[in-house]
Amino acid sequence: MFAKKVRSYAKVNLSLNILGKEGEYHCIDSVVASVNIWDTVCVKPRADKLINVYMHGLGSENIPPERNNAVKAGEAFVSAFGTAGADIEIYKDIPLSAGLGGSSADAAGVLNALAKLYKIDSAALKPIADSLGSDTGYMLTGGFARLRGRGEKVAPLPCKRQLDMLLFLPGEGVSSAACYRAYDTAPDLPREDSARMASALAAGDFPSIAANVYNALGAPAASLCPEVAQALEAAASFSPAAYAVTGSGSAVFALFEGEALCHWAKSRYKGKMRTRVVHTLVPGSRKISRLASPFALTEEEIEQAGGPRGE
Repeated sequence: MFAKKVRSYAKVNLSLNILGKEGEYHCIDSVVASVNIWDTVCVKPRADKLINVYMHGLGSENIPPERNNAVKAGEAFVSAFGTAGADIEIYKDIPLSAGLGGSSADAAGVLNALAKLYKIDSAALKPIADSLGSDTGYMLTGGFARLRGRGEKVAPLPCKRQLDMLLFLPGEGVSSAACYRAYDTAPDLPREDSARMASALAAGDFPSIAANVYNALGAPAASLCPEVAQALEAAASFSPAAYAVTGSGSAVFALFEGEALCHWAKSRYKGKMRTRVVHTLVPGSRKISRLASPFALTEEEIEQAGGPRGE
């Protein structure tokens, strides 16, 4: 049997509202999208039922096996389907503890790769994914979606345009549990941003998309991590259409109307934080286009104008 390889993509939270708690879990209403950063998961069959996971890159080699969702995913797969085990190599490009879904992406990638290896229907993976993490079920397919409940209720969304962003990547991560605890000390009122965001994506309405970017965990993340606050300030300095923390941080995205503006901001940023120009995508699909605004500028025109909107 040949080895199998899959890409598992990062995500950003375009909107994230918290509606309350059910027991120990927070109930969310969030619109998410995959972006073109991914971890590569390679699996090879074993004759026994063991799962061995080897991590590569970004310090992932130091993740203890008992805390590694990729290990848990492999073991849960073997237990659920009675297959043989696998040797698994994961090559990381999704930053750790950044709110980009790296841990969930690895767990979902392992499930998808093992399903290919052992010819298991991918439709059977969702219950296992949900048991591993709130957004792991979404990560099985990615794309544009609205997540509710703990994040396990996934409703795919249509979107008529590609979104371009500049990511600011602090060196320090943020604990999701600590961020939710900080939120609980000063919760905000539920908003309708996710419903409006879903409608704006379906219409390809960029101004409305930008107007509904919001993250209820942004302020708690900034209070816990000074670098998050610095990233938000840096993002704001380039006058993007919108900017926000993704997930519980620590990454911050600045949304611009066109890739050229993202590169313009990246070239002008003089801080020490890592930055990356990314765009949204639907894994396995080539149907999403930029639908560029007739007012979008080229990089040369941006240089001549001195910045976004001639500022």
